[in-house]
Amino acid sequence: MGNTNCIIGGCIDQASVGVVERWGRFEHIAEPGCHFFNPLAGQWLAGVLSTRINSLEVKIETKTKDNVFVQLICSIQYRVVKTNADDAFYELQNPREQIQAYVFDVVRALVPMMTLDALFEQKGEVAKSVLEELEKVMGAYGYSIEHILMVDIIPDPSVRKAMNEINAAQRLQLASVYKGEAEKILQVKRAEAEAEAKYLGGVGVARQRQAITDGLRENIMNFSSKVEGTSSKDIMDLIMITQYFDTMRDLGSSSKNTTVFLPHGPGHVRDISDQIRNGLMEASSARVSDGV
Repeated sequence: MGNTNCIIGGCIDQASVGVVERWGRFEHIAEPGCHFFNPLAGQWLAGVLSTRINSLEVKIETKTKDNVFVQLICSIQYRVVKTNADDAFYELQNPREQIQAYVFDVVRALVPMMTLDALFEQKGEVAKSVLEELEKVMGAYGYSIEHILMVDIIPDPSVRKAMNEINAAQRLQLASVYKGEAEKILQVKRAEAEAEAKYLGGVGVARQRQAITDGLRENIMNFSSKVEGTSSKDIMDLIMITQYFDTMRDLGSSSKNTTVFLPHGPGHVRDISDQIRNGLMEASSARVSDGV
């Protein structure tokens, strides 16, 4: 500690106190500094105590309420109280062993009443209980318990492995749920997009047919007004023949090698026009019947 003493004097360092005796009996506490003693009167320096904070690490092995063996590592910071340094000097032979024994007693009485999960959640309560017990006991011996930290809780290796596997399984299950939800949303969005595309495609086809119908109507009206004596049937036959030859021309000029068999000849064109006209007449008749 750096303290020096001789028969008639001694030097006590800072953060230390000396215990002075006369004829083997405690006389007083010597503060830091240089002190002189009278050996002829039986006065001498019996010992020096440090008032610095000391740290003690205690490892306790015990069992929880759910029969899991754990090892607890507890760190205790303690110091000598200056005013009661004589009690610390004379009462305890080995304070570290005494502190360790009380920590063992408190922890092994408290932890068996807790499950492993509760122990992890309430390790602060365990440290608080140890602190209260040590303060009550060690205070009578001139020691002050400054802090108690529950540094670590180490379960048995097999238990740790099982806990890690449980945690991994829970995370995999959660990931599967999220993945399923994502796939569900993707399928719903894909179906919505497909339905919207079909709807827009139908709207486009309807508009295309409406435009074709309007164009045919306009052509028939213009042709009828300019060429007298022509009926709507004659005009439709002429339009169908024109579109038929346009289709044949497009097929012939296509770069793709595709073979299409179509009936060819004016009579076949008339048959096609008759089929279209009959279909329109049947549709009109069906609408009239529904109206009646």
